[in-house]
Amino acid sequence: MTIVLAATHHDPDGRLHQQMVRLFPALQRHFAGIAVLVTPTSVPATQAWLAQAAIALRIGLAADPIGHLHLGRWRRGAVQLALDAFPNAEWLLFCDLDRVLHWIEYWPDELAATLAELPAFDLTVLGRTPRAFASHPRAQTVTEAMVNEVFARKTGLGWDVMAAARGLSRRAAELIVSASRDDSIGADCTWLLLAQRAGLALGYRATEGLEFETLDRYLDEVAALGGVEAWLDRFDADPRNWLMRIDLARTVIAALGAD
Repeated sequence: MTIVLAATHHDPDGRLHQQMVRLFPALQRHFAGIAVLVTPTSVPATQAWLAQAAIALRIGLAADPIGHLHLGRWRRGAVQLALDAFPNAEWLLFCDLDRVLHWIEYWPDELAATLAELPAFDLTVLGRTPRAFASHPRAQTVTEAMVNEVFARKTGLGWDVMAAARGLSRRAAELIVSASRDDSIGADCTWLLLAQRAGLALGYRATEGLEFETLDRYLDEVAALGGVEAWLDRFDADPRNWLMRIDLARTVIAALGAD
């Protein structure tokens, strides 16, 4: 079984650079190949380090739009890069690089077990256990719960669909890059609808490792504030974070309604 990682990476302030360098050898032991699509606004040190790593790398163009309205385009591009770079790959794990770095650092055995089970389905939605889901800020859990409910009502599948991680057979990956037209974060759901209509086998696995990974970027702030709960409280106290998450949820729900 040949499994490759297809990842997007966005690190404009370099906060993930040291974690990436430290954990990349562990990632490479788990995958037959790694393909990373990096935003052009990621710091030069990160771009340069990845360029010398033994991976398939593409750096986006300065004109490429960034943001949640374009996440589907970036994620589809990462899958395409993996397919092109590794023609013998039978299975892909799509996961944003910050999430898979956290996963392999704190839950490596679970990641290995998850990879071993990917061949059970053409497309495996990798979600979060109740504990892992609750580790996120309230601004995120409240709005993502809305998306999960709308998705469940549309499909009958009561899954956590917003963790940005999917197991893909090569057939499923090729379907996504050839047929998906959703450039927005709505692709988190519309990829699944596309696979379902094509008659592919869909499955679900709840994980601990897809817990709130963003704190890895802000360990100094967490320590200064006195702990994780204080950091989360500060995040949720800012109305702008709620507005951002509401807009993300609205975009996904709109994509579900339009599909």
